[in-house]
Amino acid sequence: MTVAIALLLAAAPAAVPVQTATVVARFPHDSGAFTQGLVFDGGRLFESTGLVGRSTIREVALDDGMVLRAASVPPPYFGEGLVAWGDRLISLTWQHGIGFIWDRDSLRQVGSFRYEGEGWGLTRDRTALIMSDGTAVLRFLDPKSFAVRRRLTVTAAGRPVPMLNELEWVNGEILANVWMTDRIARIDPATGRVRAWIDLSALARASGRRGSDAVLNGIAYDSAGDRLFVTGKTWPTLYQIRLDPIR
Repeated sequence: MTVAIALLLAAAPAAVPVQTATVVARFPHDSGAFTQGLVFDGGRLFESTGLVGRSTIREVALDDGMVLRAASVPPPYFGEGLVAWGDRLISLTWQHGIGFIWDRDSLRQVGSFRYEGEGWGLTRDRTALIMSDGTAVLRFLDPKSFAVRRRLTVTAAGRPVPMLNELEWVNGEILANVWMTDRIARIDPATGRVRAWIDLSALARASGRRGSDAVLNGIAYDSAGDRLFVTGKTWPTLYQIRLDPIR
C-alpha cells in the first residue's frame, strides 16, 4: 500500500462512514485468473484477466467456476477492465492505450479504440462508459465514439482518492476497488464524493490469497436478482455478499 493511500484510509473513518459485508454464498473461482474486470450481464458472468501472455476475456459458469469460453488478449497487451454494452463486451489494456470490442456471444474481437494514458477499470451507467486509469479521476466516455464526455475527481473527506481500479455501477453509485487495499469506495457519480467505505479486510484474510498481487479486484452486480459479487486476483473463491448497515 502506498503512503498516500495509507494516510487517506487512516484518516477516512473519522469523516467517511465505514460498513462491512456478510457473505451470502461462495462459488469456485479460477485461482489462476488474474482478475481485472468482472461483469454480470443477462444472467451470465464475464471476466477479464491480466498479465502479458495470459490475458483473456472469458465467460464463466457461476455455480462451478468453469470457463465456458475464452478469447486471448495477445501479447504485448495486458488485459484490464471489462464492461457489457448491448451485444458487445468492451475491454481495456493497461499501458498501450488501446481497448477492444468483442461480440458478447462468440467472444470474437470485432473492433478496437484508442484512449490516452493507462486503462484500469470499466463500468457503465445508462448513457456512458465509466473508466478508471489508476488516478483519482474517472472518465465518462461516449459508448460509440469513446470520446471523453466529462471527468470526475473522486474524493474522501475532501482529499483525492488515487489508485481507483475495478468499477461497478450499483443502484446509482459507482463502486470502486482501491488498488492494494481491502476497501471498496461507494462513490456519488454526481459529485465524486465517497459516501462510504466497504471494508472487506476480513473477507480478504479468509480468501486464502497468496502474494502481494493477490488483492481484492472484481465487483459484479446482478441487477435482476439484486446480487453483489466480489473476488480478487488469483482468489480461489468468488463471494456473493450483502452490505451491512453503516456504522
